[in-house]
Amino acid sequence: MNNQEIKDSMLNTLAIEGAAITKLSETVDLDVLTTLVHKIGEKKGKIVVSGCGTSGVGAKKIVHSLSCVSIPAVYLNPADAVHGSMGIITEDDIVILISKGGNTKELVHLLDSIKAQKPYIVGVGENETSAISHSADLFIKVSVDKEPDSFNMLATASTLAVISIFDAVCIALMTYTKFTKEQFGINHPGGAVGDRLLGK
Repeated sequence: MNNQEIKDSMLNTLAIEGAAITKLSETVDLDVLTTLVHKIGEKKGKIVVSGCGTSGVGAKKIVHSLSCVSIPAVYLNPADAVHGSMGIITEDDIVILISKGGNTKELVHLLDSIKAQKPYIVGVGENETSAISHSADLFIKVSVDKEPDSFNMLATASTLAVISIFDAVCIALMTYTKFTKEQFGINHPGGAVGDRLLGK
């Protein structure tokens, strides 16, 4: 593989991922996302987000973004959940389960216990007929035409799509909850962002 082939490969990945994000504005159900903004904005409890593998990494990014804008959120590790961590869920919470195919065994095994605690359940993925979709109170369909890799298997464009959807939700929530720059400074006093917020 020569240098030009490496560059072409990277440009192809960027093009596919960019197109996937752009297409979301045409494919995602904005009414569903609006419902989610209302639900989170009016919540009494916290947001619990779970996913496995790459979806788990995406879940952690979502938790971080929600926390930055004063929406209390935690990541629930599916492996730990079945060993007692499920106890963090209450009926005042919103539980978000992220699974591209919607039938991830580690998450499906949690469903009965999650439902027993009566939170509001949000499923995120591409499969509207999946176990998670059927168990969810609200399902957000997020799908992409293809992943950039030659096997169409590595969850890259699809994970970015999920993260982008929740970036949009978080930014809408900033207006919905009247989140202030001053509160941002309290939440994020460190780093270059903290310096800007605190006028250092």
